[in-house]
Formats: sequence, structure tokens, C-alpha cells
Amino acid sequence: MAPMQRLALRQARVPPRKAFPSEQRSDPMNDPARRIPITGRTRLYGVIADPIAQVRACEVFNPRFEALGVDAVLVPFHVHPGELPRALDGFRALANLGGVLVTIPHKEAVLDLVDEVGAHAQLIGAANIFRRESDGRLTAENFDGLGFVAGLRAHGHAPEGKRALLVGAGGAAKAIAFALAEARVGELVIANRTAAKAAALAERVRAAYPQVRITAGPIAPSGFHLVINGTSLGLQAGDALPFPLEAVDPGAVVADIIMKPARTALLAAAEARGLSAHYGRHMLDEQVPLMARFLRAFPVEG
Repeated sequence: MAPMQRLALRQARVPPRKAFPSEQRSDPMNDPARRIPITGRTRLYGVIADPIAQVRACEVFNPRFEALGVDAVLVPFHVHPGELPRALDGFRALANLGGVLVTIPHKEAVLDLVDEVGAHAQLIGAANIFRRESDGRLTAENFDGLGFVAGLRAHGHAPEGKRALLVGAGGAAKAIAFALAEARVGELVIANRTAAKAAALAERVRAAYPQVRITAGPIAPSGFHLVINGTSLGLQAGDALPFPLEAVDPGAVVADIIMKPARTALLAAAEARGLSAHYGRHMLDEQVPLMARFLRAFPVEG
């Protein structure tokens, strides 16, 4: 059984998403309807990023804590890259911290700073979460790829047998590349502004999944069923589009990993052209149960 399949099976038994309430609260921590007060017994979770305003994890996790009656809260921590080592030292010292989600630009750097790296994060070379153990040790893992592929399937875009272009070779893109190969895409082309990074990632994924055709190529989206923005372009207003939309084939799916803004300039332009747009929020929504199990954050049957 492949690494991602084993990981998915180990993390499978979690509360179903359909039991959770709406995720549209703008600030769950300060919601006057919050039923569980924050006290000295409240369990803490966090998310680190730079910038931090775009993170969506608070809006997803906190309503779930409320719905399940869990005395916990997830808060954002703005950590600059140069301060990452000091931040992790601080997290080790917090006995009431359950764990932290990791996003741009820390997914790769965090691996050298934690105490243990899970099999999936080790394979990818990046982590998007770490758990604080009872002795203060930090254990990292990565669920980005599983979440992305699950999001595609949940919205009718099964990747099996499809020809996919992945633009980007950073932390999230690495996870997505391995997950698409695990899902048996027909072909995966990885493109990046720094061509050497795309080539290196393609070689690593090909070594893990030699049965799948995986190459590095130019940022040229013609001829693909699935075109993915795996870069940070779209986080800021005025960012250039990661690839030329006019070259995307009619009927192709254009996917983004950016979660805020939810409707990026890329997705808006894709929809204006009549293309199918797949939103970044789906990647997080579908991996939340896996993350929650890893963090031991929610009650689990059995």
C-alpha cells in the first residue's frame, strides 16, 4: 500500500463533516453566541504564516470546536521567517498547546526545527502541521496533498487518468504533486519560474511513483484537463496571474490553492471565460478531519 493510502486509512475515523455547522462566522473567537467560554482550562491550537491575514483555519476549526463541545480555540500567530526558530521554542514551552497548522512561507523550513517528521512530510519535504507532545517535543506531518485531491473528488473533478499541469514547486505544490501521482493522474507536468526546482520535484515524485508519467515543463497550460496554481500568486491584490488563461483549453478545470481571497483574480477570470473553477478552500475543508485526528483535537469514535 502506498504511503498516502496508509496515512489516509490511519486517519480515517473522525466525525463526519456534515455534522458541523456553518463556517461563515467572521470571528468565531469573539462571537457573542459562543457557548464555551475561554478559561484557564481551554486547549490552545494555532496557525503560523507570514502574512497572516489570509489564513482561514480559525473560521474552520473554531465552529467545529463549538459544535462538538470541545473546550479549545485556534488562533493565528504571525511569525516572520527569521523568527521561526524562536517561535517553535516558545511552542515547546506551552503545556496547554495542542499543535499548530503551518502555511506560507514556513512549510519547508519547519522540518529542520521540529523533533520528529512523519512519513508523509518526510517524503514531500514540507509540513503543514505539527503536534506538541506531552513532553514538549514537536511532531510534524503534511496533509495538503490528501486534502487537495479529496477536494477535487468531492466536487466532481476526479484526477485519475487526467493530464494535469501544476504551476509551482514550493511546500504546498510538493504535497499536491505527490498526491496527484498517488491518485494516478494520466500525466503530471510541473512548471515553475525557477525551472531547476520544477525538475528536481519531478524527479523526486517520479522516483516515488515510477508508474506515472511525470515531467518538468514550461508554464504553458494548453492541452491539460486540470491546471493548478500551486504558487502564492493571488494572495495580494495586483498579483500577476500564474499562467495565461487564454491558453487553457475549454472544459479544463482551473484550480487554486489560495484561500483568501476565496475568489482569486485567477478564479474570477477563469469563471468569466466559462471554465470550471476549483477554489482553494476545498483543500483545507477536506483535510480538516485528518488534521483534527493528528492533533487529537476532536472526539473520535472508538
